[in-house]
Amino acid sequence: MSEERSYTAFIGERRLASGPLPALLPRAKAWLEKKGGEGLLFFDDETGRQVDFDLSGNLEEVLARVAPPPAPAKPGRPRLGVTGREVSLLPRHWEWLEAQPNGISAAIRRLVDEARQHEPGKQRARLLRDAASRFMTAMAGDRPRYEEASRALFAGDSAAFGKNVRGWPSDIAEHLLHWVREAERLERADTTRSEISEEQ
Repeated sequence: MSEERSYTAFIGERRLASGPLPALLPRAKAWLEKKGGEGLLFFDDETGRQVDFDLSGNLEEVLARVAPPPAPAKPGRPRLGVTGREVSLLPRHWEWLEAQPNGISAAIRRLVDEARQHEPGKQRARLLRDAASRFMTAMAGDRPRYEEASRALFAGDSAAFGKNVRGWPSDIAEHLLHWVREAERLERADTTRSEISEEQ
């Protein structure tokens, strides 16, 4: 169970709590036992996707279900979290990769890391806007000015976005604005870094 990944629980239009699962699920479980589970929704704060948790049983059982199983110890060199997946490339791509030092996997990892370092703020901002869009569709897809808010979101127009979500339930609007403001901050930081690099 990750202590870092954050989730948010909503009860209808009202935010119950946000935080890592060890802190969030006890509050959700207590509310469920007191009020019943109608309208209780969970969202991943990183992706904006709705997620489900089984809150049946006692709290220890609830937390145990979301804890990752311990990895079995294996002889030899640890895999360092490596996940194997299929990659489809043209012959010229394979030829180039095979010629790289340290092997194909190392070359792909290096290329990905280099791409992530190029305007990392703008890439992260795009992911934040995608997350906001998913949450907005789930929680406010039938709200007035939803389409206008969506256009403003992907245009990076935070002022217009704020105007369009004004009048929506405050917890929903504030949750969305958190993503929008952070995306704007990251893009400004990237722009500042680019301007400094050009001056040097």
